Amino acid sequence: MFDPKLIEALKAVANAGSFQGAAHALNLSVAAVSLRIKSLEVLLGARVLIRGKTVRLTTSGQTLMAYMQRVQMLHDDVWSALQTGGVKRWQTLSVAVNADSVSTWFLPGVAPLLVKSKLLIDITIDDQDHTHAALKSGEALGCVTTLATPMKGCVSEPLGQMRYRCLANPDLVERCRTPKGQVSIHKLLKLPAIIFNQKDALQDTFLFKFFGLQSPQYPKHYVPAIEAFSQAIELGLGWGMVPDLLSQLDQPQAQSNTHSKTVPEKWVEVVPNAPIDITLYWQHWSHTSEAVTKLTKMVKSAAKESLLPWA
Repeated sequence: MFDPKLIEALKAVANAGSFQGAAHALNLSVAAVSLRIKSLEVLLGARVLIRGKTVRLTTSGQTLMAYMQRVQMLHDDVWSALQTGGVKRWQTLSVAVNADSVSTWFLPGVAPLLVKSKLLIDITIDDQDHTHAALKSGEALGCVTTLATPMKGCVSEPLGQMRYRCLANPDLVERCRTPKGQVSIHKLLKLPAIIFNQKDALQDTFLFKFFGLQSPQYPKHYVPAIEAFSQAIELGLGWGMVPDLLSQLDQPQAQSNTHSKTVPEKWVEVVPNAPIDITLYWQHWSHTSEAVTKLTKMVKSAAKESLLPWA
């Protein structure tokens, strides 16, 4: 068994991205944290961290973190099984999910399980093309991702498709029209796009699919917050890719069909009936705990209710 203090130090450094941050979190000196990491590396005979401006886990460090996550989950399962009338402990489940899913279907879908089973959730927000990195590094036990192929030691389960449309303020779209009333791509690309963060590539996917453009150049606003992202489009700051599920949150009269073709009047489609469908998967470790098995069931159920059927 590994000394829990050494593992605690590794986890703190990985989460903080620095020895200083880990020392603050553990209420230790930087020297003490460094000594614990060195002791762990001597024990393993391998480096667990890549030192630099931002400290990152090595492959060995990722493997160790993933292993310790599993050990902790099994420990929690045993503890729960031994409780016969005692107070059940809170258990934390770490997941990586894209912001659009969190704000629409994921959190509402798993909320009943969290309340009923006394579970805590620790969500890492990242682009759907990059959430699997948290699973690979051991920071998460499951992730909503576009990666179909299961990573080593993991299972990949299809969830469904999330539909996006290119939306903009009606006035902005009018500025892009030709005398014949069609949207000019050249005029559109002179106006800013609203993009969630620098990992977000949905707008490029849209431009390639419907206009055949590769690596187009256009001005960009980066707005990494769902509510502010939507507001930026509403205010006419630019055009952006918005999921149907999010745009319909602004429609109290929306029916059970969560993928109707209507969008709020404050937005219009830049190109009518030109959706982008992104297939999402739930990846998790193949050998996992009872709590994660329950979480997986709830995630798949929530996705089935909200997302388009997996093709």
